[in-house]
Order: sequence, then C-alpha cells, then structure tokens
Amino acid sequence: MRFIYWLRLQLKKSFDRIRNENLKRNALTAIPFWIASIITGLAAVLYTKLFLAAENLTGYIIGRHNWLLFILMPLCFLIAWWIVKKMSPYAKGSGIPQVMAAIQLSSPGKSEKINRFLSVKVILVKVMSSLVMALGGGAIGREGPTIQIAASVFKIVYGVLPKWWPKIAKRNMIVTGAAAGLAAAFNTPLGGIVFAIEELTKTHFSYFKTAIFSSVIIAGLTAQALLGPYLYLGYPKIDNLSPYIFSGVLLVAVISGLLGSSMSKLILVIFAWKARFKFTYHHVIYVTGCAVIMAGIAFFIDKGILGSGKELMQTTLFTSSKYSVWYTPLLRIAGPLLSFTTGASGGIFAPALAAGASVGSLVSGWFHLSDANSNLLILAGMVGFLTGVTRSPFTSVILVLEMTDRHSVIFHLILAGMVASLVSIIIDKHSLYDHLKMQYIKELDHQEEQEEMPKDIEEENIVTDKVNDKEK
Repeated sequence: MRFIYWLRLQLKKSFDRIRNENLKRNALTAIPFWIASIITGLAAVLYTKLFLAAENLTGYIIGRHNWLLFILMPLCFLIAWWIVKKMSPYAKGSGIPQVMAAIQLSSPGKSEKINRFLSVKVILVKVMSSLVMALGGGAIGREGPTIQIAASVFKIVYGVLPKWWPKIAKRNMIVTGAAAGLAAAFNTPLGGIVFAIEELTKTHFSYFKTAIFSSVIIAGLTAQALLGPYLYLGYPKIDNLSPYIFSGVLLVAVISGLLGSSMSKLILVIFAWKARFKFTYHHVIYVTGCAVIMAGIAFFIDKGILGSGKELMQTTLFTSSKYSVWYTPLLRIAGPLLSFTTGASGGIFAPALAAGASVGSLVSGWFHLSDANSNLLILAGMVGFLTGVTRSPFTSVILVLEMTDRHSVIFHLILAGMVASLVSIIIDKHSLYDHLKMQYIKELDHQEEQEEMPKDIEEENIVTDKVNDKEK
C-alpha cells in the first residue's frame, strides 16, 4: 500500500511539473505577441491621428485658396516619391503585397530579404511618405500601410528575442502582425482574423489561432483605449428593404467587381510601362504629371477625386445626398490610379471602398430607391469593389459589416462578394496583391543577382591572376 501511495505521489508531482513547464512555455510564447500587439495598437492610433491631421490641413488649405493645389500637389507627390526611392524602395504602395512576399520568404536563411520588406526603416519611410501624400491630397488610405507597419513591429519583436526563448515561427509572427494591424486600423477584429486566413496564409489555422486571436484583441483594445469604441463608418439606416433588392445587389456586385478588377489591371499595366523608364527624370515627369492632372480635375471639375474617400462614404450613407453623379465612380477610380502608381507610400483599401460606395450610390439613383435600399446598395458596392481588387470576398464582407454593425444584411453582402469575385476573373485570374507580391520577389532576386555579379567577377579575376602567375 505504501508503495502504491508513493507511486501516486510521484506521478502527481511529475504531472504537476509537466503542466507547469507547459504553462511556462505557453506564457513565454505568448508574451512577444502581446508586447507587439500593444505597440501595434499605439502605433496605429498615432498614425491615424497624423493621417487625419494631414487630410484636415489639406482641406483647410484648399478651402482658403483652390489654386494652391497646383503647387501643393506636385510638391508633395514628388517629395513622397523621393523619400521612398532614396530611403526604402519597398516601402512604396500599399504594404500588403510586401507583407505577403515576406510571408512567402519567411524560411531560414532569408532574413536579409525579409528586412527589405519589414524593418524600422520601412516603418519610418512608410509613415513619412504616406503623410506627405495625404497632405498633397493623394487618393490613398492608411490601412494598407498600417498592416506593413504592424507586421514590421512583430518581426522586430521576434528579432530581439534571446536565443533561450521558446522558438516561434517567423511566419506566424508576421501573419499575426498583419492581422493585428488591420484590426487596429479599421477597428474590425473579425476582419483581421478573416484577412489572415483568407489573404495572407495557406497554413493550417489551428497552429497559431490563439496567437492571432489574442493579438487582434490586444491591438484593437489598445487602439480603442485611446480613440474610444467607434465604428469606422457608423450605423447606416437599413430597414424595410424591398423584397426585390437582391436584383439591385446583383447588378451592383457585377459592376463594382468588374471595375475593381479593371482598376487593378490598369495599375499593373502602368507599372509595366514605368518599368521601361531608364532615367530618374522620367519618373519625375510622371509623378509631376499625375499631381497636375489630379489638381486640374479637383480645381475645374470636382474635389471628390482627392483624399481617401471616407467623406464620400459617410455622405452617401448618412445624409440626404444619396445619389452620386455619373462621373463620381470614374473620379474615385482615377484618384487611386494616379496616386498609387507614383511609387509613393499609400494604401488602396479605403479608396477601393469609396469607389464601390460611389457605384452603389449611382445605381440606386438610377432607380430612385429609398434611403434604406440605397444604403444597402452602397454597402454592396463597397464589398464588390474591394473584392475585385483583393479577391477576398469574405474579408470584404466582414470588414464592411464590422464598420457599420449591420449584420442583418449579411446574406446580401455575401452574395455581393461572391458575385464580384466570380466576375472579376473575367478581367484577371489573380488579385492586384498577388501580382505585386510576385513582382517584388522577382525585383529582389534580380537586385541580389546584380549585387553578387561584381563579387563573382572579382573572384574570377583573382583565379585568372593566380593561373597567369603560375604560368609565368
């Protein structure tokens, strides 16, 4: 009996020891995610405030003197482009393709490549360039840059961990950082999680689901603690919907999906054309031209081409100005085209949502729909256009639902996302982000080949010299 009692006691001690060790290991594994999430939340809040301040200052300047656009926009566009070109070329654009490329390259021995996409330098350049673009009235968003900033924060935290710390997959850190960044930028925790699953990773979600859940929550709560609980857009009126509104949703989904994928295709065509530029002054002329065209349109036609487009979304959803004029979608497509292709920093998430909202608003005006039905078509357009760009229908649906808290129309929006995803294939089988990701990886490989060539030539010369010396 004593032996059995002793054996039970030893087994209990062993079990407690194992359990405590597992607890300790789990806690140590979680701590880097929590620290990075808090930093991400703080960074997202600071970036948001700076971005809004830049947009408000632009509005103030334009409100006083419209003609200043012809000076302000070319100057800001050129500075924003120059900052990226000289300091960190892979801080350009949205940031989401760079994160996707970093995830694909997150295998041992490729740290130097990942540093080109995610680093302290990238964060600083991303913020500076995008703020200058926002000050210049560029049609850009802050959400994509926030994702690259957040992924960089998580990667930096990963890099400072001591060697004795429990091993954490770098890929998981980057994916979790991107999800936390989206959650903090839009205040959409579910959107961050779905974005990580649908857009960023193909691995089995269960391997790091706890890390994503906790990081998204912590980053979101940190942002909320400083900004307060808020919806990105608000609570649009959606009640007493027509039983035939599904036909309107289908029409808007088809139009917005085709337009979103067409805009993406045009961006890729422009990038391919710009790749032929041989001299710096070619880029200077192009960037200046984009700024002057946007300033001209804003001055002579409509200021709606400027900025991220959030004001348009709020106007169509919450005021009596429900119906957009026929050229508004064209302006909301032209703005991101001219801004995004300059090579400066700036996202395309918010501009895509605004373009989709203008499509829904325009279609609702064709049929003179009620406020509630118009609001639904506006939301469907937002989902459809963003899906046309990203090919992530569920992420688009969840983002719009969380930005408006209108879960009663989830089936309408899922329909819009799925239809937009299907029709987008007519224009291109792959998303804009997929194309840019592969383009960045190829550029990086080409650069490394160019950097290694002088070394190879030098080694060949050394060998040749030795052979000649022996022959002599």
